[in-house]
Amino acid sequence: MHFTTKSKLAVDVHISHKINPIINTYSTNLLGLTMDSTLSWKTHIDQLSTKLNSACYVIRSLKSVISTMNLRTIYFSYVHSVMTYCIIFCGNSSDSYIIFRLQKRAIRIIMNAGNRISCRELFKKLNILPLYLQYTLSLLLFVVTNIDEFTTNSEVHAINTRHRSDFHPPSINLSKHQKAVYYSGIKIFNHLPQNIKNLSWNVKKF
Repeated sequence: MHFTTKSKLAVDVHISHKINPIINTYSTNLLGLTMDSTLSWKTHIDQLSTKLNSACYVIRSLKSVISTMNLRTIYFSYVHSVMTYCIIFCGNSSDSYIIFRLQKRAIRIIMNAGNRISCRELFKKLNILPLYLQYTLSLLLFVVTNIDEFTTNSEVHAINTRHRSDFHPPSINLSKHQKAVYYSGIKIFNHLPQNIKNLSWNVKKF
């Protein structure tokens, strides 16, 4: 698979092993994560959509026979577990709104709400994070878990600024790279209040 920044960018590369040509592919599955050649995650999201549509059907079928709290448990089993798997890679994709729309559908079914009802209060009542907040949380947890892999500004330069304890972002211009896990994690982590950053360091120590 040849990775490119744009789907219309043709890559004319022929690779072979001994005398056997290796066929080019535009997507591949690795541990349940479907990667495409432009890292748009559209193929992966399309597959998630199929699973989440089935989950919404299950929740709707059980709504009349079990309680709301039991439906919430089913949500975490069939929707949350699928939606959050590898969310740090595809959570900020331009197609992620499709997953969010299906998440809201599941929430409305559980709460017996109409299609035009805002989900803001429904999320609060069920104590469930919307997709984009779940993406932010998962990204921050990734940073905290791998905090030794990041460099602070004080390690790069000796200038005593108020951002000296922030993580130092790499100098990159490619938007695809800026939306990736490492750069996005730094950007979000640096916007946290200092007391939360200190708490994260303490979590790492223990």
